[in-house]
Amino acid sequence: MRINWAILLGLAFVIAENAIVPWLIPPGWSDRLLPHLTFILTIFVAGYAGRHPAFLFGLGFGLLQDMLAYGHLIGPYGFGMGLIGYLAGLLSEYKSYTISLFSWAVLVFGLLLDSIVYSIYNLFRLTDLQFAHVFYWQVAPTALLQLLIALLLYVPVRRYLVKASLSPGEDNPE
Repeated sequence: MRINWAILLGLAFVIAENAIVPWLIPPGWSDRLLPHLTFILTIFVAGYAGRHPAFLFGLGFGLLQDMLAYGHLIGPYGFGMGLIGYLAGLLSEYKSYTISLFSWAVLVFGLLLDSIVYSIYNLFRLTDLQFAHVFYWQVAPTALLQLLIALLLYVPVRRYLVKASLSPGEDNPE
């Protein structure tokens, strides 16, 4: 795993997530769809670098997102992305990281990330919305959009970040 390239790509994703993506989402859906590109990259780091780099990657970029864009508290995205990076890294240690496992991880951990953030906001009474409303209105559509983006980015990001581990004469096992 080229972790230095992952950090540079993460910074590019932060810029794109905060400067370009809001222009691409229609105004009526801007409070409904909040794709987290650095979260998707955290899942990549978890799968190909391990749980500890993914934890630090998620924690760092989550705290950066908390400071840049998301509002009332500093820490919910840092905590959520750090925890999910660690859990996804644990998952990758037990199972081979294929596209189906990656898709499942992006969908389930995307739901978990937004649920963690909602729970923290609800704990500190910064929201009075019911979880069913938030899940239907924001969490589920965002997770599906993240899954679509992750599937579109799977092959290019994997080729870009993963070092060739085979010598030139060996066959690729995939």
